[in-house]
Amino acid sequence: MPRSPFIIGLTGSIAMGKSQTARLFAAEGVSVHDSDAVIQKLYAKGGGAAEAIAASFPESVSQGAVDKPALSARIASDPAALEKLEALVHPLVAADRDAFLAQAAAKGEKIVVLDMPLLFEAGRESGVDAVVVASAPAAIQRQRALARPGMTAEKFEKLLARQLPDVDKRAKAHFVVVTDKGLDHAQAQVRMILAEIQKKLG
Repeated sequence: MPRSPFIIGLTGSIAMGKSQTARLFAAEGVSVHDSDAVIQKLYAKGGGAAEAIAASFPESVSQGAVDKPALSARIASDPAALEKLEALVHPLVAADRDAFLAQAAAKGEKIVVLDMPLLFEAGRESGVDAVVVASAPAAIQRQRALARPGMTAEKFEKLLARQLPDVDKRAKAHFVVVTDKGLDHAQAQVRMILAEIQKKLG
């Protein structure tokens, strides 16, 4: 039976540089499972979640694909809707993640990354071997977030309120990648993390 790879759980609050950090791990040859990208696929026309969401939230699906702004508006107006949505989507993401891990094991990969924005909030840290948190100062985070299309200060505060504070994430992490000192600095940190894990694996 193939040996399971060492699983890095990569997380970080909104606009902390998590996606860029995931790309840096990928640049080092590490396979990355991106939960957000999987959800995008599930929400697209013909995606595994579109039909289920259409049944529960018909006003949130247009021409066979999930209309994300409409779905966000529905969730904002109905707190119970978020739980219902998560119950539909999370098992599909988990199945995709399991298939990714099985494939990595079959290929003999030693280390993989699970890019999970809500790793701590969903209580998934027990399913990984080490947690890496992408982090930056609060002022940089706010600046980055508000530069995003469609983001407002109110929306940003609401998103923050649903996430574990950065200081708590860093306290729970095995490794922290600081993302506000340039790409070379972040890349060096990623390489150090991989070197330390590889040393442990022998």
